[in-house]
Amino acid sequence: MNSKPESLQEAILYFSDPNRCIEYLAVRRWPDGIVICPICGSDSVSAFNKTRRTWKCSSHHPKREFSIKVGTMMEDSPIGLDKWLTATWLLTNCKNGISSYEIARALRVTQKSAWFMLHRIRLAMRSGSLMKVGGPGSTVEADETVIGGKLKFMHKSRRDRMGLGLGDGYQKNKTMVMGVLDRDARQVRATVIPYAGRAPMEAMVRSHVEPGTTMITDAHVGYDLLKNYFPHEVINHMEAYVRGKVHTNGI
Repeated sequence: MNSKPESLQEAILYFSDPNRCIEYLAVRRWPDGIVICPICGSDSVSAFNKTRRTWKCSSHHPKREFSIKVGTMMEDSPIGLDKWLTATWLLTNCKNGISSYEIARALRVTQKSAWFMLHRIRLAMRSGSLMKVGGPGSTVEADETVIGGKLKFMHKSRRDRMGLGLGDGYQKNKTMVMGVLDRDARQVRATVIPYAGRAPMEAMVRSHVEPGTTMITDAHVGYDLLKNYFPHEVINHMEAYVRGKVHTNGI
């Protein structure tokens, strides 16, 4: 079977073998093949114990024996690797996200366990990097949105405290957020911008995207000048939402 499952059925079958799960993680955790003790950092580690499915560090310190989970998001979790890796596959492959209730139904775990797993997986997915996305040959989508509830659903006392009325504009109490998605690396950068205009939107793209990247946006006027800095493809949503590979459905 492919070393990288490409469907949910393949992922379930692939990760059903505990030893294969360990091998899958070990190759990614120690790509040079040298196992490192997560406690002391020593590379003097005994061979893999197939019975206990653990390694043992030769240095003398507490918790010398360790499993593949130690030092990862799965540490101290009694949930099996088959469920952890399938949940990770589901989350990383569902473009529109996935809820803890869906994970719970799919993996037959409690909703609390699924919620715990999703939060740890999302935390682990943070790149923690300030590096720009994209680069020559890469494609990056950009889009913006407003986040916040509708005024008509806000309690009158809160509207009064904020100095808002039902007749105020649609975006009066909302926050403008803009994001970019690197299609190839599956990396996202998102940030709050003061308003949807040329200056903040262009600044956001230039701050987070490498020169030479092919940018794909909708026809918002804020993206007009990106063509001066990037190869720029535009999809006009008044005409269509997809034109071949030109779309912003990912972001």
